Amino acid sequence: MPVNRYIVIGFFLVLIGAVLPFLMVLRMVPSTFFLNFFAFSASVAGLFLGVIGVATHMGVERRKGRDDWRER
Repeated sequence: MPVNRYIVIGFFLVLIGAVLPFLMVLRMVPSTFFLNFFAFSASVAGLFLGVIGVATHMGVERRKGRDDWRER
């Protein structure tokens, strides 16, 4: 899977993990144990996918020889 997909999927999972509790506080969505657990899991999984995607992207860029830190 391309590295960009990890970052995009991670972003949407974190977004879901933030929007669902907000909707629960506004009482637009009923607060259930499953929905709370799903929101927390989506947030954590999105964070991990985002970090893995960024780390993989940095590794690919370093292998290409585009290391900005050493060019200075």
